[in-house]
Amino acid sequence: MSTKGRLSRLREHLPGESRFRRPSGLTLLAAAIAVALVVPLAWLFEEALNLGPRALALTVDPRTIEILLRSVALVTIVTAASVLVGVPIALLTARTDLPFARLFTVLAALPLAIPSYLGALAVLSAFGSGGILTGVLAPLGIEQLPLIDGFAGAAIVLTLYTYPYVLLTTRASLLSLDTSLIEAARTLDAGRLEAFRRVTLPQIAPGIAAGALLVALYTLADFGTPSFMGVEVFTQAIYARYNTMRPWAALLSIQLLGVTAVILYLESKVGADDEGAYQSRGTSGGAVIELGAWRYVAALFPLIVAALAIAVPVAVFGLLLFSDAGAYTAGGLAFSWTYGWNSLYLAGFAAGGSLLVALPVAVAAARGRSRLATLADRLSYVGYATPGIVLAFALVLFTLHGLPPSVTEAADDLLLILVFAYVVRFVPQAIGAIRTSTMQVDRRLIEAARTLGRTRTEAFRAVTLPLIAPGIATGAALVFLTTMKELPATLLLRPFWFDHTLVTYIWEVREAGLYGRAAVPALVLIVISALSMAVILSQEGSNT
Repeated sequence: MSTKGRLSRLREHLPGESRFRRPSGLTLLAAAIAVALVVPLAWLFEEALNLGPRALALTVDPRTIEILLRSVALVTIVTAASVLVGVPIALLTARTDLPFARLFTVLAALPLAIPSYLGALAVLSAFGSGGILTGVLAPLGIEQLPLIDGFAGAAIVLTLYTYPYVLLTTRASLLSLDTSLIEAARTLDAGRLEAFRRVTLPQIAPGIAAGALLVALYTLADFGTPSFMGVEVFTQAIYARYNTMRPWAALLSIQLLGVTAVILYLESKVGADDEGAYQSRGTSGGAVIELGAWRYVAALFPLIVAALAIAVPVAVFGLLLFSDAGAYTAGGLAFSWTYGWNSLYLAGFAAGGSLLVALPVAVAAARGRSRLATLADRLSYVGYATPGIVLAFALVLFTLHGLPPSVTEAADDLLLILVFAYVVRFVPQAIGAIRTSTMQVDRRLIEAARTLGRTRTEAFRAVTLPLIAPGIATGAALVFLTTMKELPATLLLRPFWFDHTLVTYIWEVREAGLYGRAAVPALVLIVISALSMAVILSQEGSNT
C-alpha cells in the first residue's frame, strides 16, 4: 500500500477528522438515489398551485371538510377497536398460561400480511346483496343476513387486519416487563386489576401507543377497503378526482400528507418515550397469571378473531370458486393465468430495481460515519410512509408535466414508471434487511482484506457481499411479495397496453359485481400473503 493510502487510512481514525471528511462516492450515490425517490412528490404542490385563489375555497369547502372528518372518524374508530382487540390477545399470549400461546400468537399476527381489500371483498361476497352465504344458509331457514358495507363495514374489516400492529408492539412490551414491580404491588395487598392499572399499564402504554399509531397510519393510507365498501375518505376521493379534477385531487393529497406527517411525528415521539421506558426496565419473566379452566375459554378469543380474518375469506373464496365452477374462465371478464404472470413480471423487475437502489443506501447507512448517509437512509423511507394513492398520483403528474413527450410516448418507459413507483414504495424493506446484515459483518475481516492490498470495491465483493447475501435475498423476497399485492400504484400507473395483473383484475370484476371471478386471484394473493409472513418470521428467527 502506498504512503498516501496509509495516511488516508490513518486519518479516518484520528479524532475530529471524520466530521470534516469529504463524503465518499458511495455516500453521494446513496444521497442522489434518495433525492430521486422523493422528487416526484413536488409535482403535487405544483398542481395544487394551479388552483390559485380557489385553493383556500376548496380547502374549507363543505365536501372537503366532510372527507377530512370522515377520514379522521374512521381512523379513530379503527384505532380504538384495534386496541380493544390487540391488547387482550397480547396479555393472553404473553402473561397467562394460555395453551398453545405461541401458535395463537402466530395465528393472530397472520392477518397483518393479508391485504385488507381481500377481507372487504370476502365480506361483500358473503354478506352483500345476494351474497354467497345467503344461498348456503337458505336451506336452514336463514333467508337474509345483515348487510355489512359502508362506513361500519370498512371499520370492521380494517380492524380485523390492523389489530396485529397493537398485538405485536404490546406483546413486545409485556415480554420485557419488569414483573418484580407487579409482585411488589401484590405484596402490598393490591389486587390483580389494581396492579395492572397502577403498574403494568403505565409500562406497556408506550407499546400500545406505538401500535395504535401504526394502525392509524395504515387506516389513513388504505385505498382498497374504503373503495370496496363505498366510503369516501381521502384515498377514495383522490382516486375519484385524479383524472378529471387534478388540482383538487392534488390539494386532497397534500392534506392527506399533512395528516400523515402529524401521525408520523407522534409516532417518533412515542418511539423515543418507548426507548426510554425499555431502558428503565429491569429483568423480565416472573410468574404468569393462571387462568385455570378458564384458559380454554380464553383461547376462543384469539381463535375466533384469527378465524374471522383468515378462515372466513378462504372459505368464502373457496365457496365462490366451486359455486361458479367454470364461470371464471368464461365471458368478457374471464380470468386468465396471464394476469398472474404479469404480476410476477412486474414484481421481479421491482425486486431487482429495489436491490440496485437499496444496496448503496444500506451499505452507506450501515457504515454510520456520515450525516449525509444517514439522511439518505431516512429520505428513502418517505415513499414508504406516503400513502400509495398519493405516490401514484404524484407520479401521474410527474409523467404528464415532468417528462419529455419522447419518454411518455414510449410504451416501455411508461412501464418503467410503474416499476419506479414500486421501488419508491417498497425499497425500505430491502434497505432494512441489507442494512441489518451489513451491520453484522465483522469489520476486521474487511480491514484484513484491505491490508492485503485489495481496494474497497474488491474487499466488498470478496468479503462483504457473500456475508450479506441472505439479507439481500430477504429484501428482494419482501419487495417481490409486497409488489404482487399493491393495488393503488398498479391501478393508476399500469399502461393501457399492459394487460391485467391479479390486483387490477380483482378491481375490475368487483366493479362489475362479478365476485365469483375474483376467487382464483384472491386465493393466490392469500397464498402470497402467507409467504410474506413466512419470510418475515424467518428473518426474525435468523436475527435472534
